Amino acid sequence: MKYSLITVIALFATLTLSAQNFGYVNTQELIQSIPEVKEANSNIETFRNQLQKKGQDMIKNLQTKYAGLEQKRERGELSPKQIEAEAEKLRAEEQQIMTFEQESQQQILKKSEDLLQPLRNKIQAAIDQVAAENGYTYIFDYSTGFVLYGDQSADVSNLVRAKLGM
Repeated sequence: MKYSLITVIALFATLTLSAQNFGYVNTQELIQSIPEVKEANSNIETFRNQLQKKGQDMIKNLQTKYAGLEQKRERGELSPKQIEAEAEKLRAEEQQIMTFEQESQQQILKKSEDLLQPLRNKIQAAIDQVAAENGYTYIFDYSTGFVLYGDQSADVSNLVRAKLGM
């Protein structure tokens, strides 16, 4: 009997995989169903809105200052040198607003990471426990698209939910 290399590899892969116990979980669906995630997202959104409001107030204040400078210029209350000096101050304030906006984005990302990372760790710990307790060799994340087919009986989402107390 002569076997091709591909046949031998396919046979080896089939025998190896048949001894494995696979499961999958939809982490996106899990994350959306955890009450702490909803609370964290609400806190992040509140924080984002506070920063946006502050930024909008800064912009409105700057626009008011620009309008005031323009009115003074039109009325001839300031010399060209004074106008240039005031305009330079306003450009510096404009730069501060841009810096504030960049820092705000970084602060929002940090707050998001600070609030959500412990929840991701909690989910991973539950997945690890389910795998160990039920003899799963692999558990795939169905939400990432790496699983093309998943037998419904292999879905361990309910077991993970139970570990999370949900």
